[in-house]
Amino acid sequence: MSAADYETFQLGDWELQCGETIPDAHIAYKTFGDPKLPPIRLQFTQYQYFIIIPALFGNGQSSSPSNHPTLKNFPKVTFYDNVRAQHKLVTEKLGIKHLRAVLGWSMGAGQTFQFATQYPDFMDLCVPFCGSAKTSLHNKVFLEGVKSAMLAAKGIPSAGSGEGGVAVKGPRFRTWTAEEKDVGMKAFGRGYAGWGFSQAFYRVELYKELGFEDLESFMKGFWETWACSKGNQTLTGVDQILTAIFADPENMLLMLQTWQDGDCSKQEPYNGDFVKAMQAITAKMLVLPGATDLYFPPEDSEIEVKNMKPGIGQMYAFPSIWGHWAGGPGDSKDDMTWLDDHLKKFFAETESSMRKLT
Repeated sequence: MSAADYETFQLGDWELQCGETIPDAHIAYKTFGDPKLPPIRLQFTQYQYFIIIPALFGNGQSSSPSNHPTLKNFPKVTFYDNVRAQHKLVTEKLGIKHLRAVLGWSMGAGQTFQFATQYPDFMDLCVPFCGSAKTSLHNKVFLEGVKSAMLAAKGIPSAGSGEGGVAVKGPRFRTWTAEEKDVGMKAFGRGYAGWGFSQAFYRVELYKELGFEDLESFMKGFWETWACSKGNQTLTGVDQILTAIFADPENMLLMLQTWQDGDCSKQEPYNGDFVKAMQAITAKMLVLPGATDLYFPPEDSEIEVKNMKPGIGQMYAFPSIWGHWAGGPGDSKDDMTWLDDHLKKFFAETESSMRKLT
C-alpha cells in the first residue's frame, strides 16, 4: 500500500498507557464504500458497507520507529493506545458516532476484543478471527523465539516478553546495518514458518498449491520473502492491506511488543480481571478461531466465550489445516468462503433480531 493509497489523521502528542508520549503522532487509514452506508472497522470484507481500515502504530504507515523524525527509542504501545486513536479517528475525523461492526484477523482480532471492552456500546457486532482477547503464555514464548532469532543478527539478546533487545555494548540504540536487517528478517521468517501453518499443512505439502515445488523453495520464496517484504515491498489491493509494512526491524519489534502485551482486561475498570472484561461485552460476538492455529488455539476462544454473558458470544472454528493462515490473507480460498458464509449468516441473523425489536 503506497503513500498515495491511504490517508493520515493527526493525533497531536499522543499519551500512552505506559505514561510516555508519541510526539506529533498520526494514524494511517483507508476507507472503502459510501460513507452513508453502515460503518464497519475491519481488515477486509465483501459486503456493502462503509469500510474503515486503520493501521497500527509501528506498521510503518501510522507513527512508527521508521517514520518518526525524533524518536529513536520508541515507547511501548498497547492495543488500548491503538484503539483509543482509532476511536478518535472514527468519531472526530469521520464523524461517526456508532459502528455496525468491528472485525479483525490476528492482531486485528486483539483490537476487536479491545474495542468490545474499551467502548462496549460503540458497535453492534464484533467478529474476531484467529486471534485472542489476551495473549497466552504459550503465544508469548513463540514470539520470544522469532524475536530472538531476529535480534541475534544484531548481536543482542531479548530483554524478555513485552520488551525489545538488550544492548550488551555501546550506546543503547544503534541503527541496524543493511546486512543485519537482511539476516535478521530472514531468520524471523524461517522461525515463523513452523508456526504460521499447521503440521498437517506441511505433511500433505500444501505449499505446492502456492506454486512452490519443494520445502526449501517455500522457505525462501514464501517465508523469507514475506519477512523481508515488510521492509521493501509496496503493497496494493485490499487483501494485501492485511500485511503490515515494517520499514525496519524496529517496527517489527514494536509490533511484537504490542502483541505480547495484548490483554483487553489491562484497563479501567477491569484492572486485570479477565472475567470482568469478558462480562462487560455487550456487542454480539462471533469468535472464529482456526482449528489448527498453533498460537491462537480454539481452547482459548472457548474460554473467552464461556466467560461472556449468556447470549453474547458464539464460537465456530475454521475447519482447516491452514493453521493461522486460515483467517487470512486469502491464500486458502475455501477458508475465505467459509468465513464469508459465517459472516453473512451472522449479519443476517442479527439484523433480523434487531428488526423484531423495533
